[in-house]
Amino acid sequence: MSENKQNRKIIHVDMDAYYASVAQLDNPELRGKPIAVGGGGDRGVVSAASYEARKFGVKSAMSNVLAKQKCPHLIFVNSDFARYKELTSIIREIFYDYTDLVEPLSLDEAYLDVTENKKANPSANDIAREIRQRIYEETGLRASAGISINKFIAKVASDINKPNGQKTVHPDEVIQFLEELPVNKFYGVGKVTAAKMYNLGIFVGNDLKKKSLEELTKLFGKSGAHYYNIVRGIHNSPVKPNRIRKSLAAERTFFENISSEIFMLEKLEKIADELERRMIKSDTKGKTITLKIKYSDFTQQTRSKTKPYFMQTKKEFFPVVRELLFQDKLLNSVRLLGLSFGNLNTIKKEPVWIQLKLNFEDY
Repeated sequence: MSENKQNRKIIHVDMDAYYASVAQLDNPELRGKPIAVGGGGDRGVVSAASYEARKFGVKSAMSNVLAKQKCPHLIFVNSDFARYKELTSIIREIFYDYTDLVEPLSLDEAYLDVTENKKANPSANDIAREIRQRIYEETGLRASAGISINKFIAKVASDINKPNGQKTVHPDEVIQFLEELPVNKFYGVGKVTAAKMYNLGIFVGNDLKKKSLEELTKLFGKSGAHYYNIVRGIHNSPVKPNRIRKSLAAERTFFENISSEIFMLEKLEKIADELERRMIKSDTKGKTITLKIKYSDFTQQTRSKTKPYFMQTKKEFFPVVRELLFQDKLLNSVRLLGLSFGNLNTIKKEPVWIQLKLNFEDY
């Protein structure tokens, strides 16, 4: 197993039914109901389905017509990529609190290398559990995780205890885990390849392992070498980070809309405390402060002011926040407030909105 780099600790975090869960988060009346994301026209297809819809056999890429046949009371909702990206930014900032080695695969999943991490925590399993809890506390969304010695096994493992679970495959469990794993569960083995393997008598990893490199290459071309290695736990691809932060921020969503500016000022005080903490922690200062307001009808407004000097502490920037809040009349009741710093003293950081923990009374 020396080739495996088994000293690595890799986490794969995968959000549970992300797009559908976001719709249910933002629209409480949809919670617990079967929903499909992607519009309900007869020519359309399902982009994502809630777990309630999946129980009826509704899946992504399924035609809307077939989805309606399987689940007549299915509710269709439109995609909201601005909202997905907003929440993804919050989630990724949580990742960066633990490691800079973060490789996003899409808006709803990422690899993290926590072999050496910012918390000096030797347990990748504990880190994954803590990250999942923070994601829920700061966004209201659930995530699952897989933990192992490489990206391939971590990704396979993250699917085992979904939703809202995690699976750790320890170094001494890797070989047995892979030998017993059905080949259709191997990441990268699709329906066509799985069917071909079945015809060859290959049903689990141990069957695959009995084939030589030469045989697998002859049967599957270049992919043959990949299958030969992964069934032996060999997958040395590193986690490849790629981020540039240009602003730093904090925000909070309210599950009961607020309309009093005095009450909003109280909320902004808490958001400013969080922003100050993160500015100091990251040793960051900025010249431009922006107030973000999202109204109950989901329209959004930003108000900004740039100072000729860098600011970092609440004492320095909160008078500007107060000025921005009262500079114009509100258009409606408010469901979200946020504060962000731009014009930073460093450009090696990416736009991030951080949501504060919500108390149960906020729901």
